Amino acid sequence: MDSEFKLKEARSFENERLTEFIAENSTTILGTNETYILDMVKRALVNPYHWSTRRKEARWYIVVYQRKHDMDPLLLKFAALDFNILQANHQQELKLISSWWNSTELMKQLDFVRDRITESYFWTIGIFYEPEFKYYRKILTKLFMLIAIMDDIYDIYGTLEELEIFTNVVERWDVNLVERLPEYMQICFLFLYNEINQIGYDVLRDKGRNIIPYLKQVWTDLFKAFLTEAKWYKTGHKPSFNEYMQNGLISSSVPTILLHLFSILCDQISDQNLTDVSINHHSIVRSSATILRLANDLATSTEEMARGDSPKSVQCYMYETGANEDAAREQIQSMIIDSWDVINSAAHTSSLPSGFVAAAANLNRVVQCIYQHGDGHGCPEKAKTVDHIQSVLFNPVPFQM
Repeated sequence: MDSEFKLKEARSFENERLTEFIAENSTTILGTNETYILDMVKRALVNPYHWSTRRKEARWYIVVYQRKHDMDPLLLKFAALDFNILQANHQQELKLISSWWNSTELMKQLDFVRDRITESYFWTIGIFYEPEFKYYRKILTKLFMLIAIMDDIYDIYGTLEELEIFTNVVERWDVNLVERLPEYMQICFLFLYNEINQIGYDVLRDKGRNIIPYLKQVWTDLFKAFLTEAKWYKTGHKPSFNEYMQNGLISSSVPTILLHLFSILCDQISDQNLTDVSINHHSIVRSSATILRLANDLATSTEEMARGDSPKSVQCYMYETGANEDAAREQIQSMIIDSWDVINSAAHTSSLPSGFVAAAANLNRVVQCIYQHGDGHGCPEKAKTVDHIQSVLFNPVPFQM
């Protein structure tokens, strides 16, 4: 707690100094060759570097660096060339993962399935952008697509009776029960079953551990949380803030994501670590889930409530405390900042592998990017996600040899 308090003090001091710098220097710097400094300070206040995805920030800074009066042209060329080479690598990977997605023919068989393969791949670049992590990106892209499809089923398309049966079939993880499901759910279950078992097989082959019981459990927990939210909507139940958050940490899908990430990333997989990530919800898992759940709610709750969804964290806080929406949103944002402080502290003290902790932090950076300007996953064209994807994945940095 002492370290978290120090982080808050440092952040407050930093924000005050940067705000003062803008107020005192805006007029004098404008019209000079140092306006890039103002841009960097303003960006740090709105979008701190520690919260930013590395590829997006690299792309932005290369452009800004060109405006520095003392920039090194050779360094600039190498930076641009390095960025563009890796971008071309990512484009080839996206072609391969898109071919896999098209081969599933899910969009032909299920008309409600959205084509979010590029957005899903963009998430993975924010977590692992290095060329040697191709396998991790492939697995995580599939994982994000699975979660998006299942979320839509529970949120929009499934009846309550269908959802209860589907959840039970997943919990039992038995293909012999698939006949209990309507046809569209049979397709979804078998798709899930095959992909997750393949991940389990890869880990067993490469690391000698059978993780399928843990994978099955986190998917069961996720679907039970989705089912709870569906019941809240059907019955008109208004959960307390704590009740909402207890369920929301699971429905955020973060425990599911991080267990898969841990299993494929870490060489030493102990029962204790698997349990800490998937069941006990280690502070890094819990804080990451809080960030995704609340950031998503801040970006989507108004539109979702307008179409008749169950209350989100903002509304639950308002109902419980009597606060207006602005005050509730301010409190939610404060909780996100506090969760970042926990992650920053845990990065130096956690018993979990440092590579996993770093990847979890990167997941949160993607969350900040996706939901900063609205629902960047559900409606990417309205929330600058398309611009981010174009910048990172498709538009090379221009430079002259």
